[in-house]
Amino acid sequence: MPVPTYGHRMWGVSMHERRAYRHARRAERWLAAALLLAAPAAARAAIVLSANDGHTVLGPSMSLSAAPSPVPDTLSVIDLTDAAPRIAATIEVPTSVVGPPTAVWVAPDESWAIVTAANRADPSAPSGLAADDLVSVIDLTAKPPRIVQQVHAGAGATTVRVSPDGTLALICNRVAGTVSVFSVHDRRLTDVGPVMLAPHAGPGGLVFSADGRFALVSRFFDNQISVLHIDGLQVTVDPRPLTAGVAPYTMDVTADGRVAAVANMGRGDGDADTVSFIDMKADPPRVVATHSVGQTPEGIAFSHDGRILATALINGTNRPKDAPGWHAAGRLVLWTITPQFGLELLAEAPIGRWSQGVAFSPGGRLVFVQNMVEHTISVFRFDGRTLTPGAPLSTGGAGPAAIGQAATR
Repeated sequence: MPVPTYGHRMWGVSMHERRAYRHARRAERWLAAALLLAAPAAARAAIVLSANDGHTVLGPSMSLSAAPSPVPDTLSVIDLTDAAPRIAATIEVPTSVVGPPTAVWVAPDESWAIVTAANRADPSAPSGLAADDLVSVIDLTAKPPRIVQQVHAGAGATTVRVSPDGTLALICNRVAGTVSVFSVHDRRLTDVGPVMLAPHAGPGGLVFSADGRFALVSRFFDNQISVLHIDGLQVTVDPRPLTAGVAPYTMDVTADGRVAAVANMGRGDGDADTVSFIDMKADPPRVVATHSVGQTPEGIAFSHDGRILATALINGTNRPKDAPGWHAAGRLVLWTITPQFGLELLAEAPIGRWSQGVAFSPGGRLVFVQNMVEHTISVFRFDGRTLTPGAPLSTGGAGPAAIGQAATR
């Protein structure tokens, strides 16, 4: 029989009975909390997607060439729910290593994804490769995942990102010098039209602000970063560009949207290159710091708590052996971000050659790096101070070229 109560007061019972009741209620609360923690998680099941290019290789002169025996491009689903990550499914999806390794977007609930293709095999082209504009929408709930829609963006379609409210998709077209705008409804894309930057801008990386009112796009060929103002489906280019470094490329933004980072690729002549931080809360947004990080930081990614920046350095592995700065292996370097936008070396480890994208697991205990030459994905365990290599994941005959996980921006 329940003890009579009124508000927080108890009537008609002794002090001993009151204490016993309070102890019983406290035990009930502890038990409920324990059962809640022990119950299966209802949250998403943590995956990472790897888009793998089967038609592009480094030729004898270390320039992009068509693969002598091309294989289909693929998309691999890496399942993080077990103790050891595993590739749970691989399907054929057109993609490309050309452009930043951010040609994959994954919905926050992991139910669908978008993958772009910047080039394709073309025997009639001088290099055997031609620009592409294909965009594929993937249903990740299907068993196995499958393509449910394909649309066309602009030539050299690379980085794809969807606005925080899920209504707008932007795709950088590296060859066309444009950003394609698509409306998003019911996991489908509808073409709104392109926004012109400049014919030789080379748009590559892109991030949204936390409120979706603007986006930043890096311009590889003319060394600028453009601010795109967003009002519904209308996207316009701010006349004031940002200046970060030479050849700004891959971009990422912290989960809270406060800070963005851009990798400045330099000239690719063996010199050390840089990463710049952009204060996204400033009005207007502006570059606030630039730091040397090593050769060719193709892959960059913030940890989910925004405290660590990972850089996957190609480190001269895509250059001839007699070239300045050549090395036999790339480098994964983790940096602690200081309150004043500084970088402090935290941990580093060797990786493969011509490495591309980098990603953290949701808890930050795993770090993944794509190695194009080896057709593998390096897997490191990270304890907060040390990177410990684990068994790499194989992507078969196609090289891992772009990486994506559940999007917060």
